[in-house]
Parts: sequence; structure tokens; C-alpha cells
Amino acid sequence: MIISASRRTDIPAAYSEWFFNRIKEGFAVVRNPVNHRQISRVSLSPDVVDCIVFWTKYPEPMIERLGELKDYNYYFQFTLTPYGADIESKIPPKSERISSFLKLAERIGKERVVWRYDPIIMSEEMDAEWHIKNFEELAEALAGKTERCVISFLDDYYRVPGEALGRLGLRAPTKEEEKVLARSFSEIAKRYGFELRSCCEGDLEEEGVLHGSCIDAELIQRIAGAGMEIPKDKNQRENCLCAQSIDIGAYDTCPCGCVYCYANHGEILVKQNAAAHDANSPIICGSIPDIAKIPEKEAVSFITGQIMF
Repeated sequence: MIISASRRTDIPAAYSEWFFNRIKEGFAVVRNPVNHRQISRVSLSPDVVDCIVFWTKYPEPMIERLGELKDYNYYFQFTLTPYGADIESKIPPKSERISSFLKLAERIGKERVVWRYDPIIMSEEMDAEWHIKNFEELAEALAGKTERCVISFLDDYYRVPGEALGRLGLRAPTKEEEKVLARSFSEIAKRYGFELRSCCEGDLEEEGVLHGSCIDAELIQRIAGAGMEIPKDKNQRENCLCAQSIDIGAYDTCPCGCVYCYANHGEILVKQNAAAHDANSPIICGSIPDIAKIPEKEAVSFITGQIMF
């Protein structure tokens, strides 16, 4: 079983205390994002959790406690972009996030910190030249501290409100801009010694960008040192190549304040849910219905027994 922590919110940045409490107790309770009345109990036992995949913009609150995960395989997807506070309003400055990235890589190894430069957003100021310049500056800062960078482009998946689009002049790149950026980023990645992959994008292989997967079965097996039979996740977008996972987060709880966020539906709702968070509760937000028994999610290790080197 693969645990995703989380596509729906930044657990390392905002809910690390809750997460480590869940690890200690060996389970979490998760609400169905489509049917909120439906909840389930998810085992977090290292006997069945083959890997934990963290998604974050700022893992600093978690770094000093990683020793508590000594019985688990895990890796981080670290989103690091050059946008200003008008687009990413409630995260630390870029310099602090770079320092956190470097510290994390030193602690757990470069193969377990995947750099995400996404979504790529265009505006009059943030044109292709701007992105190429900033991507190279970040690549230079992170050189030797990651093996892979994942890119994606702004599209309908990201719920950027029309007001923000108008106020900030944001837009998705054109197909030609996508190719220019992919080609330039690929050349930069080669210079600084890491590979470039795409997330849910079209064919960019001619530009030097391979199709990627965020919940990456190949990487998970390499980290675990074991062969696994992990099915593809059928609940993601059409072009998604991710392996099957169980997400323990919740929508409308991420406090990072990014205008492009697909996981939040309004600042008021996020504030309400944050106020309902209890780090000692089995569920990340809200209360658990008073029912006789919470159904258990099927928890089976994918390990086949084959050792990988």
C-alpha cells in the first residue's frame, strides 16, 4: 500500500504534528472527498505501508522528526517555483524554501527529494525568457541535491479564479511556448545533472522531457529495495501515470494561499476547516460521525519478495 500525504493539502508544512500522531497510533481516518458522510480507517502500520509520498512547498516543520519514520520508506515531492507573494501568498520566501530543500536532501539523500516546478504560469512579465532564467537559477541552487525535476503547465485542472486571471494577467502557455520551455529546461537539467519529466502533459519527448508519474512505482521500488506489483491508479486524470495510493489528506485545508490551487474552493472555507483541526484527532479536519464501526480500507503490501539492487 502506498500512502499519499497529500495531493489534497500540504501535510508537512501545516499538519506535521497530526501526521506524527497518526504514525504513533498506527492509523488515520479519512473522509471520502465526494461523499463526506463516508469515512474509512486507513492502517499506517509499516507492515503494510510500502512507501509514503509527501507533497509539500515547505517541509521544515517535519525535517527534525524524520527519525520517527525509520521503519518506513518515503520520499518528498517538493514544489519550488519563483513566483511572488501575489501568486503564492502564505509560504516562506524563496531563499528559506531553497535552504529547506538543501537540508532535506542532505538528511535523506537526493534520490528521495523530487523537485517540482509546477504549474508553469505565463503573464506579460512571466514570459518564456523569465521562466528559463528563473528555472536555471533554481537548478543551479539545487544542483547535486535532486535527481529529478517534474514540470506541468497551467490548465483547466487548476482552479484559477477569473478575478485572479484578470487582476494578475495570468494565462496558460501556448503549445509553442510549452515546447520552447520544455526544450530549454531539458538542456538546463542536463547541465546540472538531473532528469526532467512531465506530469499529465502531452508528448514532449522530442524536447527531451519524459512522461513522469508523481506516485512513481519505479522510484518506490528503488527506495524500498524490493520488487512490487503496484497497480495503476484508476482515479486520476486520463494522462496520469501514477501508481495506486491512498490519500490521507482533505481538500479545502491547505493554508499556502496559492491562486492556482486545485485543492481549495475559497479562503473562508479553508479558515473554517483549519479552525476545526485537532492534531490529536484521527481525522485531519472536522469530527468523526458517531457510528458503531468505521470501515477499514483494504491494506495489503505490494512487495513480491524480490530483492532489488
